[in-house]
Amino acid sequence: MFEHTKYSLLKVAAISGLLALTAGSAFAAQNTESRISNPYSPAYGHAYRHGAVPTRAAHARMKAYAAQLGAAALGSATGPNTLSFGGGIDGIGVTSGAPQVYLVFYGSDWGNVSTDGNGDLNFDNDPSGAAPYLQELFKGLGTGGELWSGTMTQYCDGPSVATGATSCPSGAPLIGYPTGGALAGVWYDNSQASPAAASGAQLAQEAINAAAHFGNTSVDSNRYVQYVILSPTGANPDNYQTGGFCAWHDYNGDGSLSGGPVSSPYGDIAFTNMPYVSDQGSGCGAGFVNAGNNLDGFSIVEGHEYAETITDQNPAGGWTNPGNGQENGDECAWISSGQGASANVSTGTGSFAMQSTWSNDTNQCEIAHPVVQ
Repeated sequence: MFEHTKYSLLKVAAISGLLALTAGSAFAAQNTESRISNPYSPAYGHAYRHGAVPTRAAHARMKAYAAQLGAAALGSATGPNTLSFGGGIDGIGVTSGAPQVYLVFYGSDWGNVSTDGNGDLNFDNDPSGAAPYLQELFKGLGTGGELWSGTMTQYCDGPSVATGATSCPSGAPLIGYPTGGALAGVWYDNSQASPAAASGAQLAQEAINAAAHFGNTSVDSNRYVQYVILSPTGANPDNYQTGGFCAWHDYNGDGSLSGGPVSSPYGDIAFTNMPYVSDQGSGCGAGFVNAGNNLDGFSIVEGHEYAETITDQNPAGGWTNPGNGQENGDECAWISSGQGASANVSTGTGSFAMQSTWSNDTNQCEIAHPVVQ
C-alpha cells in the first residue's frame, strides 16, 4: 500500500511539473533538475549527471513510467523528442568547431602500460581491452566516410541563435565534422590510484589536471575540447554501480556537481565520467550489437556521451528537450530494432558498435546523416 501511494505521489508531482513546463516559454531559464521529473532517471536528484546513460534496467523503468504519464504531457514544437537551444553558458552552447577528444586513464590501477603497433596505449589491468578500442574509435571518427557524426553537424550556437530555437539560422556556427579523427591526446595519470568512488568534483579536477598536462592552458584552447575521464576496472566513480547509470558528462563550473563546482584557470572544461562499463555486463551494453562482445558497451556509452558533449558542451546551454531535459543521445538510448537501432559503424580504423542520436531535421533517431555545412 505504501509503495502504491509513493508511486502515485511521484506520478502526480511529475505530471504537475511537466504541465508547468509546457505552460511557459522559459527554455534556458529552467533549471535542468526541474525538468528531470522521471523518478527512475539516474539524473533525478542528481542534476549534474547530464546525458546520463541509464542502465538497460533503469531505462526500461523510465520508459514504463513515461508511458504512464502520456506523451501529451511533454509537448513541443514539432514532436515530443525535439531539441531546442538553451542559450549557451559562458557563451558556449555546442562544439562549434572540429571536436577534440582527450582520453585520460585515471589512476595507477590501470597497471603497467605499453604501446602497440597502432601507437595505442595498452594496460595489463584492462581485461576487456577497452583502452586501445576507444583510442581507435576516436582516431576513426571523421574517416572512411563515416556519417554517424553527420547527425550532430546540424546543431549550432552563437548570438544569432535564439534561445528556444529548434533549427539553425543561416550562417550560425555549426558543430564541426571531425575530419581525420577526433582523438587529440592520451594521458595515463598514474600519479596515484583512482578513487574508489570519485565524486563529480574529483572528476572535474582530473579534467583540469589533464588540460594542464596537454598544455591547454587558455580559454581558447579548451573551446572545442572534451576530456574523457576513464576509470579502471573495479572503480565506482559517482557510485555508478548502484546509481542506475553507465556514464554522464558535465563541465567544471556546474554548481550542482557532487562535491561542488571546481575553479579552472583555463576556462570552462567539458568532461565525461566514463566508468569501466564492462564490469556491469549487459546492463551497460556488453553484447548489445555483437553478441558476447564486452567492447560494445564502451563504444555505445562513450559514443553517447561524446555526441551529447558536442551538442551541449556546457550543459544545459546547448540542445536539450525542453520537456524532460534529455539530450540527443538520451532520446535514442538502447534501441535494439527498427528506426535508430544501434549498429556497427565503419570508420577508417575499424567497426564500432554505436547508438543512434536524435536528428531535429528528420525528427527521428539516426545512425547516419549527411554532413551539414
